[in-house]
Amino acid sequence: MRDENRADFSLVLASSVHDMKNSLGMLLTSLEDVIRDAPARDQKQAEQFATLQYEASRINTELVQLLSLYRMQNDRLPLHVDEHYLIDVLEEQVARNDMLFSTRNIEVELDCDEGLSWYYDSELLGSVIHNVIVNCARYSKKKMLLKAEANDNSLKISIADDGDGYPEFMLDNPEQSFDQAVNFSSGSTHLGLYFAQKVAQMHRRHDQCGSIALSNNGPLGGGLFIITLP
Repeated sequence: MRDENRADFSLVLASSVHDMKNSLGMLLTSLEDVIRDAPARDQKQAEQFATLQYEASRINTELVQLLSLYRMQNDRLPLHVDEHYLIDVLEEQVARNDMLFSTRNIEVELDCDEGLSWYYDSELLGSVIHNVIVNCARYSKKKMLLKAEANDNSLKISIADDGDGYPEFMLDNPEQSFDQAVNFSSGSTHLGLYFAQKVAQMHRRHDQCGSIALSNNGPLGGGLFIITLP
């Protein structure tokens, strides 16, 4: 009976997360309309708008990730791998966050051959890219760079910013930070990185699977996130 109750609660929680995600998505759309119709009067209000949009986007993204991880755990998140053009998924996520970049005065550069295509789940990969660029928007000073390149064996997507870089503990022991992603006592869950790692690992070809990596002193002098798919 206890296990059944736990299973029932997990289902209720997942359903609630789904409803909250939909409601927050509507709130984000309304917030963007308000900002568009009533632009900030001064720098202080512009910063307030940017904070509101960033926090709402971050919470919405984490709800999406929680729901996806729940489905992964219960083998209910199918992987839909097909051939897609990389420029499409990159441009889609940049356009999705155009208002956020505008309110924070961040320039986003894309470096991707328009003819570059690869096999991956576009929705899951898009979610990973969305999460990273939303977080980068918080720490970037003026610019962000999204780059995609491929060789015969792998696809590499990198997201660089001109901020202060990733904390040392994440660089020194990244596997530990990912494994402890849901340790709420730490005050920072790293849920986005945990989700990105899981999505990367779902992409497999023969004996190879995807991976993620973090580093500093990237092309723009700040942090550098890389996801590699076989």
